[in-house]
Amino acid sequence: MQMQMKTLWQFSRPHTIIGSICSITALYCIALEGSSFIQYILLYIQTLLAALACNIFIVGLNQIVDVKIDAINKPYLPIPAKRLTERQAYVIIFIALGLSLLVSFITSIFLFFLIISIQSIGIAYSVPPLQLKKHHLPAAIAISVVRGILVNIGMYYHFNSSVHNQQMIPQHIWLLTIFITAFSIAIAWFKDLPDTDGDREFNIKTLAIRYTKKSALICGNVFVIFAYCMLLAWGYKYLHPYSPFYIVAHWLLLLLFIINAFTIKIESQISIKRFYMRFWIFFFAEYITYIVWTYIKL
Repeated sequence: MQMQMKTLWQFSRPHTIIGSICSITALYCIALEGSSFIQYILLYIQTLLAALACNIFIVGLNQIVDVKIDAINKPYLPIPAKRLTERQAYVIIFIALGLSLLVSFITSIFLFFLIISIQSIGIAYSVPPLQLKKHHLPAAIAISVVRGILVNIGMYYHFNSSVHNQQMIPQHIWLLTIFITAFSIAIAWFKDLPDTDGDREFNIKTLAIRYTKKSALICGNVFVIFAYCMLLAWGYKYLHPYSPFYIVAHWLLLLLFIINAFTIKIESQISIKRFYMRFWIFFFAEYITYIVWTYIKL
């Protein structure tokens, strides 16, 4: 049983699951500022369950479609490592698909159609004939639309309209959306850095394949650094000197991000993978920063 749970956890791609938990939790906390968390806890649980099931469906489908590529790029994943059969993988993703649709429909019609939209892009990303992942620009657009726009604007709207019956999206949520969109574009480029061998063999035209790993690394880092500068500029214009936490936190994150960017050794697969996993920490940290800033207002 323990081995099965570990396999399922690896199949779900833990960093994406943690990312979804951070984003949903943060948007819930921000939307419920001034309201009772306990009163609306069922709304949070149902939304999180629908989102995580949707997440498992999308990453699981991608692994089924990419099983031959993963045999080269990620042989440690459950399917190429023979810890999970394709039949078992199909059972898992169809259960996840059904669960996400059922729970989202019970929760709200808006959430139901939001989940369908996210799933549709996930299918288009992985499955022929569209298979957006085969080209770096459509792949980056797909990931950034989901992680950036649909999750942040969509989930905040869902919580805000459910709790307060308000449809307005505040300025700081738009700013968070722009930041995560830029971050997601970088994710789309960075995740392919360790996978050039299999991608080249199966004609997946990632940015690292079309140009070089260094080009993909520079482009992604420039996008994120620019996004941090945008957050800081907004903080100085609208919050300074009333919210030093927001400004200090983002200066610290920017500094750590730049340090992380200089740690990578482009010729080392281990270094690239470690860099990519650390990169996700900054994704988690942004949502945590927003939660803390929302409630301390310092």
